[in-house]
Formats: sequence, C-alpha cells, structure tokens
Amino acid sequence: MQQTRQTTGLNVLLVAAGLTVSASAFSGDEISAETFDCIRDMTPVRGFFVDNLAGNLDATLQVANSPEGGRYPEGSVVQLVPTEVMVKRETGFSPATNDWEFFELEVSPEGSKITARGFVDVVNRFGGNCFACHVKAEPQWDLVCEQGHGCDPIPLTPTMLRAIQKTDPRCEPVPLSDEEKAALKALASAMPAAE
Repeated sequence: MQQTRQTTGLNVLLVAAGLTVSASAFSGDEISAETFDCIRDMTPVRGFFVDNLAGNLDATLQVANSPEGGRYPEGSVVQLVPTEVMVKRETGFSPATNDWEFFELEVSPEGSKITARGFVDVVNRFGGNCFACHVKAEPQWDLVCEQGHGCDPIPLTPTMLRAIQKTDPRCEPVPLSDEEKAALKALASAMPAAE
C-alpha cells in the first residue's frame, strides 16, 4: 500500500531525528482510492492480507497471528479479496463496528476506485452487507472472519481465493496453477451474467 510505505518512511525519519512516533497521527480521513493498491504487496496471513496505514504493521501482525485474537490497532488493514477492505479507524470512531470501516472497491490496471465506504451500511457487489457478516465473529476476533470465528462461511474455496488474489489487476501478473485456472473457470460459470 502506497500510503503505508510513505508513512513508514516518515516514521523512520522521525525516529532517526529523535522524535517519537505516535499511532494517533493516523487519520482515516486521509484514506482515498490511492490508499489501496496491489493486494499482494501487503503481508500474507493464513490466506488473507494485512497492512497498517499508521506504520504499525508489527502490532497488526501480532493480533492477526495470535491464537487468542485481540483488538487490532488503529490503521490496520485486512483484505481477503481485491475488491473488499476493512480499515481500523481511530478509537471511538464507530463503536458499533469496533471502529472498522468497510470499503467496496472497483479495481483495474489503472488502480482502485472506492464505490462504497462506511460502517454498518456497506453492501458488496453481491448484495451482502459487510457488517452483517463480520458482526457474527466471536468478540475476541475483533470482527475479522476466518474459519472457526463464528462467521457464516463464504462460497469460495481456498483455491478460488488464491486465484482471485493472484489475478488482482493492480499487481504484476503471476502464473496460475492448473488448479487455480480451473477454480476461476468454475467461479466464472457460477456467477450471474453481467447485464
């Protein structure tokens, strides 16, 4: 994510100058379409990707990798597929969503376009309300859904998800396995035709 790399570079300069870096410097109001780029540039964790817009990736990874769960720090980004993103906003910003803001994106080789953003009312391109799914996660998982977290299962296999992630049009192309190609073909045939 371009925003993270810039923020991290600024944090390194501030630390080198003897100044402390505070996560409170993060402001979700700065999030724009340019914030979101190639999903594979983020850090992979068990099939999804994370980052931190406040430059606090280590704290985000600590929660993402914890077998007990935890509360993600401000600026955390969680993404399973290129077109849907969760960003942890400032503490107290949206108590109903544990301060997560949901984004629906349109992605292309030219970049990202935010088609919807919000808290309890964002609906993805398939008609699913993001919060309605994520609120089912058991409290220790901070609204992040994985198998065994209490959320409803999604109709995508792990192979389909890997293939979708590999074909993010914002990324450099990477080869697909025959299994991933077959999974994308099966997914395409199951999708309703575009009108």
